[in-house]
Amino acid sequence: MSNLPNTVELLGKLVAFDTTSRNSNMELIHFVESYLAGFGIKSTLVKNEDGSKANMFATIGPNVPGGVVLSGHTDVVPVDGQDWATDPFTMTELDGKLYGRGTADMKGFIASALAHVPQFLAVNLKKPVHMAFSYDEEVGCLGVQTMLPLLKKHVAPPRLVIVGEPTNMTVASAHKGQTVSGTRIIGREAHSSRPDDGVNAVEVAAELITFLGKLRDKVREEGAQDPLFDPPYTSFNIGPIKGGSAFNIIPNTCEFDWEFRSVPGTDTDGILKEYNTYLEGVLNPRLEALHPGCRAENTVWAYLPPLVAEPGSDAETLALALAEKNHTCVVAFGTEGGHFQSIDFPAVVCGPGDIAEAHKPNEFIQLSQLAASDKFMARVAKALSS
Repeated sequence: MSNLPNTVELLGKLVAFDTTSRNSNMELIHFVESYLAGFGIKSTLVKNEDGSKANMFATIGPNVPGGVVLSGHTDVVPVDGQDWATDPFTMTELDGKLYGRGTADMKGFIASALAHVPQFLAVNLKKPVHMAFSYDEEVGCLGVQTMLPLLKKHVAPPRLVIVGEPTNMTVASAHKGQTVSGTRIIGREAHSSRPDDGVNAVEVAAELITFLGKLRDKVREEGAQDPLFDPPYTSFNIGPIKGGSAFNIIPNTCEFDWEFRSVPGTDTDGILKEYNTYLEGVLNPRLEALHPGCRAENTVWAYLPPLVAEPGSDAETLALALAEKNHTCVVAFGTEGGHFQSIDFPAVVCGPGDIAEAHKPNEFIQLSQLAASDKFMARVAKALSS
């Protein structure tokens, strides 16, 4: 008997919670906690500092080595300014597709996992199914980092972590890392007719962006390369920039965000060190000499480690068997997989839906993808009960 109706019903309930990263996810977490409690399964919550958000994990079956972790994030990206044909937080079915924010990224996977709890309980698991659901993945994988120490302490070493981001149920064994920084420049305000009285923070930002462009070119030419990825090198991007208040006022502040997405083997610390050395050794002494207190500071506010492929490993072999695939792939987007790998939990990315439908208006997931995920979950149950 198909489990798809249960999965669809649960997905509709999950979509109805507006868990945009700026909001609390506690209503969704309490819903899942209550759902699991109805089957006699205890959940552990790992809250943020003010208690407005929480990760949760739960174990089904004996907490022994060799289990499988089903990992998903509960937050979604904003719908602000997007032209939706339907209410993004009311799931709508049309022509074999389920529309709603988070259907593909990635509440579909969570719904499929939860819908199979009765089956996990019925098959008398010899190895456990662990569920790990996080907050704030979309804004830097912040939540999972607070959950990892407790997972390492309380969860027996798993055979595999399945990060259920949308891959059309293919098995992705690698992705790039991501380091996101914010640079803030403190200059000195003055009338634009008297440039020697001020320090133009926007001009300093332009200088630093030019430096980053040269650093980008150097890393591309001399840094690690990996032909599995497109592009095969570490890429840089300058994001939002803000500074100045009027055309005739020398701006006293400017700030911008920048990132680099690193192929495995990249010297991430080396990139940051080269940038900070320029700030502290070249730029800031010059600014301070112009006017005391003028300076530039850089803060890394998000780090996503790369997911490194482990060809032929036991974890990868199991993942391919569960997905009924013959080979792995890589993905261009980042996930929490690298964080799990950092605590020696082998991880792959495999989930229903298409990343091409994520983060945009009229996000959807094909019913056929949820059906494929349900079959995947049934194979998980079988593999851990035999």
